[in-house]
Amino acid sequence: MVFQGTPQHRHYNPIGSVHGGFHATLLDSCVACAIQSTLEAGQGYTTIELKVNYIRALTDRVGPVRAEGRVIHAGKQIGTAEGKLVDADGKLYAHATTTCLIFNV
Repeated sequence: MVFQGTPQHRHYNPIGSVHGGFHATLLDSCVACAIQSTLEAGQGYTTIELKVNYIRALTDRVGPVRAEGRVIHAGKQIGTAEGKLVDADGKLYAHATTTCLIFNV
């Protein structure tokens, strides 16, 4: 699953770089939707854990970034996935893992 965003100055925190919530939103979206792609009709999911590792500062000069998520495991009740946030050159800015609860709706 892939999500893309372009960091802008309006996403900055008080210390002069893009707020970590920007990274986390893109990463949470790509890893959770990776899990969602494995579900059958009548199943739902919710994130029960998200772990983000920030590797380097993100600024409005970086340009578009891509959050790429892939499933590690999708079982009957638990799914796990991992994701990475990279720029157009493939430079890593953050990576994440998630655990999702899978349930019948």
